[in-house]
Amino acid sequence: MQLTQLYRHMARSRAVELAVEKLWNEGLVSGEMHLGTGEEAVAAGVVTHMSEGDGLALTHRCTPALVVRGVALVPLFRELLGRSDGLCGGRGGHMHLMAKEQLAAASGIVGASLPLGAGFALAAKRLRRGAIGVSFVGDGALNQGMALETLNLAAAWSLPHLVVCIDNGWAITTPAGSVTAGDLRGRARAFGWHAEQVDGTDVVEVHRVAGVLVDRARKGHGPTFLHANCPRLDGHFLGDPLLRQVHNPTGAEVKQTLSDVLGGATTAGGAGLLSRAGSMLSMGGVMAKARLDASRDGAGDPMQIVRRALAQHGEERDRIDGEVKCEVTAAVAAALGEGGGHG
Repeated sequence: MQLTQLYRHMARSRAVELAVEKLWNEGLVSGEMHLGTGEEAVAAGVVTHMSEGDGLALTHRCTPALVVRGVALVPLFRELLGRSDGLCGGRGGHMHLMAKEQLAAASGIVGASLPLGAGFALAAKRLRRGAIGVSFVGDGALNQGMALETLNLAAAWSLPHLVVCIDNGWAITTPAGSVTAGDLRGRARAFGWHAEQVDGTDVVEVHRVAGVLVDRARKGHGPTFLHANCPRLDGHFLGDPLLRQVHNPTGAEVKQTLSDVLGGATTAGGAGLLSRAGSMLSMGGVMAKARLDASRDGAGDPMQIVRRALAQHGEERDRIDGEVKCEVTAAVAAALGEGGGHG
């Protein structure tokens, strides 16, 4: 697949997420909202290898993969708006999106995408030879009992199951390294899975490696595991700007500084008033620096990476951007009842 085609998928995914963010900020989407910004390269690189009959099991950050899979945008937006004519009748919300036509389903339960994907894989093995089941999962979910049970059973039954682990280094607000032991690929290999590692910001690399793993699964060589390091460009959910800054992939130094500040303010017995005031001032400076760094350096953003790669095809890239913007804008307007269409 050409890079421009992959870019179109990524651009549509990002545009949808930004449109959802706008709707949420306007108070039109209720509850928490977990965006998948930063996961576009993984979604495009993996899902473009999927064919009719393949099943897709997703996490609560599911919209990028669903958009790449071809789920219609208007019903998707209407579902998030809680409309009765939404993708799931307005009852699923953004964490439990189901698209029967595409054999795609998401769950907000941590780790649930693994057994669901294994179910898709088992059905494929019994009913649709050559088809596969694909699970997207976060790194923290691999600590769940049902996830470990699935790693075992999928290997024991040699299921055509691809698990894509999106590792952003955080378990909500906890650094992943402090709650997850060992190497995740090693964990999968211990159960007999074939496992590979990719840079989740490089759509070309993701697409290449995913293609090999998908082909391996289709040929009946058992389950495969893809570990993709990927930034989380927003906080755990919309509305937590502090975490958005602390989690910025360019802010490793900022994370440590903030940790030091918080540590100084929460010592045993409590800190004095002057110490607390100083800590808060220091924290403000840290956050201001992080905000400046975030706006200046998009090195960890897969969209910026692929846009730079397409610098010599700037005219085509800009044309794609324009087409995607018009498509998503029209879909939002239709979802809000401001225009027609079902795209």
